[in-house]
Amino acid sequence: MIRRNMGRVLERVHKHREKLRKEGMRPIQIWVPDTRRPGFAEECKRQSLLVQHDPQEKELLQFLDEASDREGWEA
Repeated sequence: MIRRNMGRVLERVHKHREKLRKEGMRPIQIWVPDTRRPGFAEECKRQSLLVQHDPQEKELLQFLDEASDREGWEA
């Protein structure tokens, strides 16, 4: 029973992925930092303090703010 259901699930997934490929999409996999890891918040804080008064950091943040396309996004 489980094997038969698994086969149907795999078939649906395959069809869905094929549909997306036909629409010009492709799957990707990315690795991101684990925000649940102990010490993550502390490391973020440490790195933020390192660049807190860095003029290049302020310039970069200003550039990113100006270059950002926020049309259609809500805060």
